[in-house]
Amino acid sequence: MELRINGQLVTVPDTITTIEDLLDHFKLKNRTIMVEQNHTILRKEEHVKSPVENGDSIELVQFVGGG
Repeated sequence: MELRINGQLVTVPDTITTIEDLLDHFKLKNRTIMVEQNHTILRKEEHVKSPVENGDSIELVQFVGGG
């Protein structure tokens, strides 16, 4: 399946069916991360039920501290 992640075309396994699966695939599941899917920002509790489909546009933003 092909997704556009942070502006880049990425091929991921077809076994990825939800945003939670996608985050787990990229080892981001336990991090504080903001997910936007097809121009809609998702709450963390939506990750488990939000389906991922071929051609989806996904933005992943991880917050980091510093100063």
